Amino acid sequence: MPVVVGIQFEDVGKIYYFDPQNLLDLAARDFVLVDTARGVEVAQVVQPPHTIADEEVVGEMKSVVRKAGAWDMVQRDLWQRKEAEALAICRTKVRELNLDMKVVRCDYNFDGGRLLIYFSSEARIDFRNLVRDLARIFRTRIEMRQIGVRDEAKLMGGIGRCGELLCCNQWLTDFDPVSIKMAKQQDLPLSPMEISGICGRLLCCLAYENDYYAELKEKLPKKGKTIDTPHGPGRVVQVLPIKEAIQVELETEVTVEVTLQELDEMNTSRIE
Repeated sequence: MPVVVGIQFEDVGKIYYFDPQNLLDLAARDFVLVDTARGVEVAQVVQPPHTIADEEVVGEMKSVVRKAGAWDMVQRDLWQRKEAEALAICRTKVRELNLDMKVVRCDYNFDGGRLLIYFSSEARIDFRNLVRDLARIFRTRIEMRQIGVRDEAKLMGGIGRCGELLCCNQWLTDFDPVSIKMAKQQDLPLSPMEISGICGRLLCCLAYENDYYAELKEKLPKKGKTIDTPHGPGRVVQVLPIKEAIQVELETEVTVEVTLQELDEMNTSRIE
């Protein structure tokens, strides 16, 4: 089994596996220089050297070059401070060229040899003139990367419908699939305004409790079903998964709340 070290390039980014070479004393939060497809980059260790199964390694695994020194960090910070200025210039150029695109963020690599520009657009963009003009201004290699609306929200940050900072910007490293079925499972209103995030897509948090709701709804009687209760027979008018209970309209037209525990105890006593 190969020995790997878990690396993140951003605070809330995907974890990548690298070959630690002979640097087996690396610890979490250490900064290192790593070899990537775009050259050498500074990244942070989040998982110390450990072994993984062979099938977890996808493609050719890159290597850790060395631990980052004080000058490496100073150089990285120097270029990071120039990113806001680069962003403003890029947006100005986009307006001048009348391009239908939104520049979201600019990232220099740690030595300033490359400027990565993230942008979003609903259409295909011919940005050759933009790249040529930016390369002349910044005198560095320019790379353009188109991103989706969820990635845009992750990079930009913001406040969600819950009043908290966006999960994707604070701790969520991967976007799990989310479907309208999850909203139905949780008896949420199906209005797009109610179940969509600021990115315009379905809320990521719909997936957080979906398995819990699915499990409880398997145990609880379905809405409309006629069942026996400790209060007499009746029809289920509402399922309350969070409370692990149901509301039942009895034959006397009185509505009562019955818990899953009460139903289980009643069934158990019948068996005995």
